[in-house]
Formats: sequence, C-alpha cells, structure tokens
Amino acid sequence: MSAIDISSAYLPRAEFDAIYGRVPRLTVEVIVRSDQGIVLSKRDIEPCKGQWHIPGGTVYFGETLEAAVRRIALRELGVEVEIEKLLGYIEYPEMLAAGYKGWPVGITFVTQIKTGKLKGSDQGEAVGFFTSVPPNTLSEQAAFLRSTIFSATE
Repeated sequence: MSAIDISSAYLPRAEFDAIYGRVPRLTVEVIVRSDQGIVLSKRDIEPCKGQWHIPGGTVYFGETLEAAVRRIALRELGVEVEIEKLLGYIEYPEMLAAGYKGWPVGITFVTQIKTGKLKGSDQGEAVGFFTSVPPNTLSEQAAFLRSTIFSATE
C-alpha cells in the first residue's frame, strides 16, 4: 500500500465537532514499553489538559493502524517504534460526559523504541517511564492499564 498524503488530514474545529459529535472517532493508543516501564505524557492541551495519558491520536482516512501508530509515536514522542502486539481497545464515556464533542475508540498497541530519543511535543512536553499508574491519569486509560499492563504489579 502506498503512503497517503496527510497534509490535508486536519479538520477545522467546527467540522471536527460536527463529524465526531455524531460518529465514533477511531484512534490509536501507543504504549511504549521498556525495562524502565511504559511511557506516558502529560497533556498540555485540551481535552484532559494536565492529565497523564497514553500517547495517541486519530487514524486518518486511508491510513493503516500500524502507520498511525508510527506517525503518532514520532510526532508525540520523537521516536520510531516497533509494534509488538495489539493489546485491546479503550472507549471514553467520561470524556463524553464531561462535554467533549466526540466518542473516541482507541485501538491500543504495545511497542518498543527502535530509534530516537524520547521527548515531548506541543501536545505534552512532560514524558516519563512508569511502572504503575500515576495519580491524575486519564480515568479510562488508568483502568485499562491496571487491567492489562499493571495487573500483576499493582
């Protein structure tokens, strides 16, 4: 499959709200795992500003899930990743209840860093490795991490 042009993939806010206020939004969640734990970033933007979260984002039309994982890891964490496995999915009812316009459904992948140096982005400057779920983690993701990644350690 050839690469898609994502230069026009971003939607104006009004169009984003109009579309994703009516249909689910497919996202990928990128769990980067190492001997130090998993990588989380602290959001510097809404929704969920100030909360720790699994880096992730929207899958663009025509983009494979794997390509989205690689794009998001590079954009949000500055690293190229190798995908180990698909872990599951996360739905976000609390975001909807809090007034977020949309119903994200995140397909979650476990990855490892191939190349690059871990760093934050405009979406979340603070990044770190965690061996348990830190306080102030996005609730749906915290529950998912506790039931999958950290179930034996917490």
